[in-house]
Amino acid sequence: MPEAVRHTRFDDAQGLAFGAVMCAFGVLILTGAGLVTGQTAGAAVLISYLTGWSFGAVFFVINLPFYALAWFRLGAAFTFKTFAAVALISGVSVIIGDLVRVDPAHPAVAAVLFGMISGAGLLAIFRHRASLGGVGIVAFDLQERYGWRAGYVQFGFDLLLFAAALLILPATLVLWSLLGAFVLSAIIAINHRNDLYIGT
Repeated sequence: MPEAVRHTRFDDAQGLAFGAVMCAFGVLILTGAGLVTGQTAGAAVLISYLTGWSFGAVFFVINLPFYALAWFRLGAAFTFKTFAAVALISGVSVIIGDLVRVDPAHPAVAAVLFGMISGAGLLAIFRHRASLGGVGIVAFDLQERYGWRAGYVQFGFDLLLFAAALLILPATLVLWSLLGAFVLSAIIAINHRNDLYIGT
């Protein structure tokens, strides 16, 4: 069996940069159609809709309380990489709207493109041992402490988030948003499998 080869720091840097740009572009498509998504990014999108604040700024701030938990539960390397990924997405999100114009023909198109593009970005981030922080960190911690399945915790949060979205957005947009979340989740579930890789 071939010997496992670990990512170098350069590998991590380019992987996180690629993932951040793809995720920021995905969010630009999502918000351009007035849609929402799940997890911490979805909470940041809803807050940005309500307040008018930029998604990038809200996403960066909303993740800050979770880094201490990540440090103690998942280690320094994971925490630093996650901070870098979140900071990159936040920074790119602030400027990308001035660099790229997005005008989806239909919310369904935006939902599918968001799911595919952000899915590719998240795969890169996950493969380089980082995350987008927030709910994912809490879900992992609850699984480790109490045996609660992380996927169920995240799913429960998303149910509450989409229920809140129904109070803010038209029901049709929330339904199309669910399509985007499904595409994103399917891409991660199918492709993010350690048994498909030799290296780590």
